[in-house]
Amino acid sequence: MLKLARWSTTHRLYVVLGWLALIVVVNVIAQSAGTSYSNNFTLPGSDSQRAADLLQKSFPVQAGDRDTIVFRVSNGQVTDPAVRARMEETFAKVAKLPHVASVVSPYAGASAGQAISKDGRIAFATVLFNEKANDLPKSAGEGVVKVATAARQPGLQVELGGFAIEATQREGFGLSTAVGLLAAIVVLLITFGSLIAMGLPIVTALFGLGTGLGMIALFTHVVDTPDFSSELAAMIGLGVGIDYSLFILTRFREAYAGPGPATGLVKESVVQAMDTAGRAVLFAGCTVVIALLGMMVLGVSFLYGVAISASIAVLMVMLGSLTLLPALLAFAGSRLVRPSRRARRRGEQTAAPAGAGRWLAWSRFVQRRPWTIAIVSTLVMLAIAAPALALRLGSSDAGNDPQSFTARRAYDLLAEGFGKGFSGPLLVVAQNGTPAALHQLQGTIATAPNVVSVTPPRVNPSGQVATLSVYPKSAPQDYATSQLVSHLRSDVIPPLAAQNHMNVYVGGVTAGSVDFATTLGHKLPLFIGVVVLLSALLLMVVFRSLVIPLQAAFMNLLSIGAALGVIVVVFQWGWLDGIIEISKGPIESFIPVMLFAIVFGLSMDYEVFLISRIHEQWARGSDSRQAVGEGLALTGRVVTAAAAIMICVFLSFMLGENRVIKEFGLSLASAVFLDAVVVRCLLLPAVLTILGPRTWQIPAWLDRTLPHLNIEGTAATVTVATPLEDSEEQGEDEADRDPRRRDAVGGGVEG
Repeated sequence: MLKLARWSTTHRLYVVLGWLALIVVVNVIAQSAGTSYSNNFTLPGSDSQRAADLLQKSFPVQAGDRDTIVFRVSNGQVTDPAVRARMEETFAKVAKLPHVASVVSPYAGASAGQAISKDGRIAFATVLFNEKANDLPKSAGEGVVKVATAARQPGLQVELGGFAIEATQREGFGLSTAVGLLAAIVVLLITFGSLIAMGLPIVTALFGLGTGLGMIALFTHVVDTPDFSSELAAMIGLGVGIDYSLFILTRFREAYAGPGPATGLVKESVVQAMDTAGRAVLFAGCTVVIALLGMMVLGVSFLYGVAISASIAVLMVMLGSLTLLPALLAFAGSRLVRPSRRARRRGEQTAAPAGAGRWLAWSRFVQRRPWTIAIVSTLVMLAIAAPALALRLGSSDAGNDPQSFTARRAYDLLAEGFGKGFSGPLLVVAQNGTPAALHQLQGTIATAPNVVSVTPPRVNPSGQVATLSVYPKSAPQDYATSQLVSHLRSDVIPPLAAQNHMNVYVGGVTAGSVDFATTLGHKLPLFIGVVVLLSALLLMVVFRSLVIPLQAAFMNLLSIGAALGVIVVVFQWGWLDGIIEISKGPIESFIPVMLFAIVFGLSMDYEVFLISRIHEQWARGSDSRQAVGEGLALTGRVVTAAAAIMICVFLSFMLGENRVIKEFGLSLASAVFLDAVVVRCLLLPAVLTILGPRTWQIPAWLDRTLPHLNIEGTAATVTVATPLEDSEEQGEDEADRDPRRRDAVGGGVEG
């Protein structure tokens, strides 16, 4: 880290020009290549995947995406000659568009009459594409929307629904990012009181994030990447990028203000800041990336692109903090640390961070009653996390889209004319079924609870594979629909399939969502275990402690559980529906996985910055109680400022209309708020006060086995373990038995 810091400050002009060239080149290439997002829910071994694979192989015309053109007349009926002629002409035009395999009209064939509502005012046609929605170009859906909506006229409403159609309504995230940036600017101005000091973290984060987003756009051509990956990467990258720069900039100002060897020297202060806070940033950033890439162990390809996209954003903003920021600090120099007018009037010249006295008083307040605060804080977090026990995973349907979306209006028309289930039919695929067996299958499924109707079988040219569309009474996102899928698979279909020697699978988008939720629910414990274990090992290596990894795992899990509790209350139970216009529905299946990965990584950021400062004070000679108080005093202001920035950035994404991004934004903002306020300011110092010097103990044999990883700077060359076997006399004074006192070199790192 020292070599990188010295090189970046010595060659600061080349570093800045290099970043300018990098962001321009990457984004020019990305613009020319375009993007290729793909919401690929491939789940090998699942019933829905078997159905999809069988259709793709034996019945490709039925394997593509199924979307709908829904229309309603204000007066008369949809069978009126003028309306029928206009819509049949539209269907014929749509059928000729690229990627459209066929259009099933409500006026002809097996659908005649079945796709027209009982009052005759609403009808729908089914558009069969030749590929799944995630494989279709956006232009395919846009072409259908353009032709179909051209049929609108006074008295005739035409709307479209389906996954290919919804892909055409994907919104940008410029407003959310702008609001998040504005909020971050305000927080930084309050924290530093300087335009230059405020600008450097913003500029550094934008360079890193801008380069990262360009790389993500190129990455979409290599691996299937969901369409919300860029928004999620921007949300995370902007938050951590500003935070990382904030921590380094704060340490630079401390080093420059002295006292110490770097006092009044710009380059030396930059190097010292990078040698301390820079190491912590590197470690924290790597921890976030490990947590994100931990999603790869789930074996769900849909999440690979999400994990790697977010990791790219974090890596690039971290690289910007470690290279571009030192170069900019070297340029800005002493202008960053000019005292405020109030400080100049008072003649203040102190190395202590602003507000350190108030934070020291707060830490003493916590340390006077640690047991009470620890117990109350834990109970508060558990109470907030309690609703997470009612968590129901699934996929929200178009009924949660804004009214401005044609997919939402199509959903409402279908629900009005046929019932909510017509927006997400189940697709039953049967192999080797005779006509009599298929007829029996249709009749038996039609009598199942929660089934409105079943279409007649559609058989492929070879006669080996047939499909039946099953329309539930309940909406695709409803729990009753998930129960219907399970009932068909476990009770209704198996006896018939065995009796007639058929292979029968329940597939389609709705069933695929049920399988996706089930798969992630089963694999979530493995993922949590892997991420917690790797993070605990890293913390044990860095801090030479058994307590710190256990404490970090427990408290981070508290933050994640509380965040899940918040989104269950808001999105699943709909408690704030009238305030923020969010309809009730299940929590997206991948939200808990993503939330755990991101929040665990971000919580580790605060853990590392706070614990490393406490550990540094302890290694310099403070007793354990004093080290906790001083560490919190030195980092409290910057940690809360960093958390405030993160919260503002994450909450800004609630301004968009994408439900998935809203869930991410609120859950991440809740987790960061609770982690910074309740955990870091109350629970953590209380617990460390209770544990005292036992916090830093580790068995001697384990201390010898673990590699040494220094994140506190080369000036703090200390032996930081307190081997349990070295404490032979219970009455010894802590200073007498503490090896760090004997091995400390140069008094540690200046604060």
